[in-house]
Amino acid sequence: MSEASKPTLLDATGRVAFVTGATGGIGQAVVRMMLDAGASVAATGRRAVPFDDDRVLPLTLEVTDEDAVASAVQNCVDKFGRLDYVIHMAGTVGKGRLDQMLLEDWNKILATNLTSAFLILKHSYKHITKPGGVAVLCGSSNGYNGGSYLSGAAYASSKAALTNLTRYCAKEWAPDGVRAHLISPGPVDTPMLDRLSDEQHDGLKDALPLGHYATADECAGAILFLCSSHAASMTGTNTNVSSGLVLDA
Repeated sequence: MSEASKPTLLDATGRVAFVTGATGGIGQAVVRMMLDAGASVAATGRRAVPFDDDRVLPLTLEVTDEDAVASAVQNCVDKFGRLDYVIHMAGTVGKGRLDQMLLEDWNKILATNLTSAFLILKHSYKHITKPGGVAVLCGSSNGYNGGSYLSGAAYASSKAALTNLTRYCAKEWAPDGVRAHLISPGPVDTPMLDRLSDEQHDGLKDALPLGHYATADECAGAILFLCSSHAASMTGTNTNVSSGLVLDA
């Protein structure tokens, strides 16, 4: 099949994406694919964002700080003049047994994974294109199946809560023509998994019917599909990218 005849996953020419977690594996892949699709991107992270492109606005952002979130979204709109796709990939993982978890760690993980999503959605809503805007949050297979000590109780709980936050926004924003989605990866071959031992990797892969980790590009491709016209009749969805770890009902 020639390049000219290949189907286009997303034509984002003239569109603008706001991407959090752009220093992480999935976030970086989303930024790259959005640029390839023709978008301009406000790319945010806690540390320097690794993109040298005139169409990228790099922003350092603490996603749990409401004033900082509001300012970052405004900077995006001031720079590019619009906002079409809000892709919230920032998050943090925990570990260990529930009875051994400190309250401060519980609060930090919920703030980073759940409260940040509320803040991003709250402050992007007035700017997002209506109709046609799309928001995508980052869930996890842990939000389906309860997770394990490898990521901890707070991580699983925060990711499960994002499912209903997505559904809520899907219903509230539908009259404006704005769609909301959740993508829920299982284990993804990114630096987030570097914390695991070889034995833990082997056990995790053995639990995957497909036998391999998902890739950041596979997750980013699913996100671009959800932003595209191919998904125009989809909203409130939870997209499972888990190599079969979770089998949807």
